Amino acid sequence: MTLRAVVKGVGHYLPERVVPNQEFEKTLDTTDEWIRTRSGIERRHFAAEGEATSTMAAHAARAALADAGLDIGDIDAVIVATSTPDLTFPSVATMVQKELEMTRGFGFDVQAVCAGFIYALTTANALMIAGQVERVLVIGAETFSRILDWTDRSTCVLFGDGAGAVVLESETGKGDSSDRGILSSDLHSDGRYREMLYVDGGVSTSGSAGKLRMQGNPLFRQAVDKLTSTAHAALAKAGLTNADVDWIVPHQANIRIIQGTAKKMGVPMERVVVTVQDHGNTSAASIPLALSVGRARGQIKPGDLIVTEAIGGGLAWGAVVLRW
Repeated sequence: MTLRAVVKGVGHYLPERVVPNQEFEKTLDTTDEWIRTRSGIERRHFAAEGEATSTMAAHAARAALADAGLDIGDIDAVIVATSTPDLTFPSVATMVQKELEMTRGFGFDVQAVCAGFIYALTTANALMIAGQVERVLVIGAETFSRILDWTDRSTCVLFGDGAGAVVLESETGKGDSSDRGILSSDLHSDGRYREMLYVDGGVSTSGSAGKLRMQGNPLFRQAVDKLTSTAHAALAKAGLTNADVDWIVPHQANIRIIQGTAKKMGVPMERVVVTVQDHGNTSAASIPLALSVGRARGQIKPGDLIVTEAIGGGLAWGAVVLRW
């Protein structure tokens, strides 16, 4: 018998303010068509003044707990994937604990930029397999609108804010690919590619948060190859192939990256959950957001085999295979 980390609940939160592409036409040399053609993005959500990453994370957490039929007293640990914390410290996870009145267990943040949720899922899975925890709340939450250069049309039109969360619970499975829960994961990073996607500030350098910088074309080429290879590796670890996949739930960065990865994997777009048109790139929040929306749409059903993959600054990338 094998311990598995099984998804028991999922939820998300999006800020009230919706920003369509047309809004950028007022201040930038860009158009709705230019943005849609190159990214697939039509609109995104921006956090309100005073609305922080921890605020959104707590909203998503409540939704996931309600979906699971659990309360915060049932949770042993909170793991938050984010690159835009409220403060340098303490962690967003501890702020979520306070907001939800969680007085037991522990919480910490994971920072792997857009791949953060994949890293957080893998970390939660390891803790559960080791018997350290039984139930974990895993959250991806970002307020990228606070680190964007509003004069740079190549980056500021791509990102949005939001949060998504899943509740994982330990269950005993047979130890084969028919089990529910996380079946395998595959993680990578390579610091040689730092200049492709980074923020030009920080505590120990500039003393400020800095702004996001990106080399779009080189990053695109790296993304499709690395996402395809990590998805294949994770499937192989689980003893599965592309033909077994019911849904790809990718990081929602760019429709062309999503399409290119699906094509290289031989999976039709009809089996890919796509939300980038409505949310933009919400970094570590994009996968749990897409899982929640995909389930709400009726796309993701119990027993479905899901591959979820992401790449972000670092570069850091990886994939998780799970059965819903």
